[in-house]
Amino acid sequence: MNTNNRKMLYSIDELSNLFEENSIEQFLLKTVDMVALHMNAGICSIYIYNELEKKLTLRATKKLSALLAQLGEDLIAASLQERHIICQTSDESILFGSSLIAPIMRGVHRIGVLTVQRENGVLFDRDDITAIEAVASQLGTILEHLKYITQPFPIEASDKPYFETGKFQYFPGTTASKGSFRAPVAVKPWEKGIDTIAKELENRHFTISDFDRAIEKTYRHLEDIHKKIKEKLVDAASLIFASHLLILKDDSFTGAMRKLVISGQSVSKAIMEIFTKYKKIFTASGHPIIKEKIQDIEDLTLEILNNLLDKNLEAGAYKDHIVVAKDLFPSELLALSADGIAGIVLVSGGVTSHVGILARSLMIPLVIINDPVLLTVSSGTDAIIDADVGSLYINPTSEVLHKFEMKDVAKDIISASQTETAGAAYTNDNQLINVMLNLNLISDLKQIKMEDVDGIGLYRTEFPFMIFGSFPSEEEQAFIYKKLTADTADKPVTFRTLDIGGDKALAYYDFPLENNPCLGMRSIRFSLEHIMIFKQQIRAILRAGYGINLKIMFPMISSIDEFISAREIIWQCIDELGKHGIAHNSSPSIGAMIEIPSLLPIIDGLAQECDFFSIGTNDLIQYTLAVDRTNEKVSSLYIPHHPAILNAIKVIADAANKAGIEVSLCGDMANKEIYIPFIIGTGIKCLSVDAMYIPRVKRTIRKTDISKAALFADNLLSLKRIADIEAALKEQNAEEA
Repeated sequence: MNTNNRKMLYSIDELSNLFEENSIEQFLLKTVDMVALHMNAGICSIYIYNELEKKLTLRATKKLSALLAQLGEDLIAASLQERHIICQTSDESILFGSSLIAPIMRGVHRIGVLTVQRENGVLFDRDDITAIEAVASQLGTILEHLKYITQPFPIEASDKPYFETGKFQYFPGTTASKGSFRAPVAVKPWEKGIDTIAKELENRHFTISDFDRAIEKTYRHLEDIHKKIKEKLVDAASLIFASHLLILKDDSFTGAMRKLVISGQSVSKAIMEIFTKYKKIFTASGHPIIKEKIQDIEDLTLEILNNLLDKNLEAGAYKDHIVVAKDLFPSELLALSADGIAGIVLVSGGVTSHVGILARSLMIPLVIINDPVLLTVSSGTDAIIDADVGSLYINPTSEVLHKFEMKDVAKDIISASQTETAGAAYTNDNQLINVMLNLNLISDLKQIKMEDVDGIGLYRTEFPFMIFGSFPSEEEQAFIYKKLTADTADKPVTFRTLDIGGDKALAYYDFPLENNPCLGMRSIRFSLEHIMIFKQQIRAILRAGYGINLKIMFPMISSIDEFISAREIIWQCIDELGKHGIAHNSSPSIGAMIEIPSLLPIIDGLAQECDFFSIGTNDLIQYTLAVDRTNEKVSSLYIPHHPAILNAIKVIADAANKAGIEVSLCGDMANKEIYIPFIIGTGIKCLSVDAMYIPRVKRTIRKTDISKAALFADNLLSLKRIADIEAALKEQNAEEA
């Protein structure tokens, strides 16, 4: 591969750097110049696809001739429609040139087309195809949000009840991420509404200079957040706030506002006119993906208005505040984290699990309280968030404050005594139990030293997908995954392929409306349905896994055939990377998560195909007992120690041990002291847990005797009633204490 192509293929930052100081038009023009230079092509063009009009529009070009444009029109449309690269060469290439045409995609969404053409008779080769594919995927990251300016969608308004101020109030809720803090409250400002701010501006006079100053201040604020996130979480990468920055630079949004001001319209009316225009377009569409995009427009409009009034909070204003919000997307949570918040209270009816997991990775206390009255709390009100038990105290009394002071003292004592993390975990009778790390974000590695764990037993690869504003490209994923594998030495690193759907929605993907989403198009089913997205992820994992002990496992496998189909994709990707001469891991261990009951009758056959098993007890319990684990109304029926679950774990462990393959357990049961002796007693020698649970897991293992654990497991497996099992667990726990 030539040097220019290699630089373009592996540079995540080059396009982003072009974007930082230019308008969209300038960015596109500089991009075609850059691509043409790298590709040794005299001609380069970028087309943007308009979904509503079903047509491509030329937005930037370097030396596009009318003849070549006409010759390539059908091919350009075909490339986007069929979602594949077209390489056009012929004996007449000296006259008409050779062409490479690459669709610009974000996941399954069509964004546009990138074309390069040579007039010098030099044909494009396989390296050129690989390079343009990488560039097109990077462009998709940046350009994806352009279509939301011209094709917006709706948001629902909600009335906010009055909050009774000035006295102590207690609000019970549900814990999503543990921790406790005393801090002043700050309601997320975009919950206050644009109309209220607009009324304040009606009788105020602002100049074009005031407008430009507000836009510049808004842009710099977003840049500041962007830089803080890059420093804090490499997972968020460099384009997390691309949508806001792009909209600010788009001529049809802030540019249109400025034109109205120049024509004589007042600044406030110009802003509201353009905002209202897009809000109406949003409202007219029923596309659910746009709920996030309308928030982009509202967020920006509100910040611009506040900057006109000099009312926006300065950078760091959220530091040590408890933020109350209706709901949050992962990108919003990251932005708040960058400001150093003390905690979060969500008042929405439900919260997707990935927001809670993300908060735990960021070590931000998060409580869910179903009471919208909290949205009207006065800014600066004294409060305590107790996410250890799931509560919020407004204007806490001296008695409440004293209790929390004592709680902090107790925490310090416990923290000082937690020396169990260091060293390997041997049972009381000297049997090694591997304790692995469950990883959500790379920042989780800051919570623990790699020498204190036996490897990464589960990396949830869906988090980059949830954090980004659209499907991350192969290059972006590889960049993130390489950060993860950089310091793991020879310890195993287990990547779980994309596990979305059900309770893990992507704001930018229009999941089909399903009556039972947890039983629908999710996890490995989504990956096998969208092979292009799946292969991009697998290639990124294989590239990042070069030279390490790499393991890949598939979630929600329901049959041997499904596992073989997914494994075949890995083999195809290994072959493709090899042919292109790209460094990669050519022999990863390939395994399955065991979480669907249909595998139990065929578990011996599956063990012959897999290199390892990982038992995901969270879903195994849900699917075995037919209990939605996110539904509070049936939460009492979600019982890990149900005899069907205990027997299932034993059957899986026996099949793995019989086949001579590793079996681990990575669900919540692995971090519960009460279940660990049983798990070890079934023959499972590997547990994978979140960083915060490693001290207590190792402590429990070290006081467990293998022979006694085996007898205890046999005893539990002989019991048929839940009540009898609970009694046996309590008795065992009392003895251990």
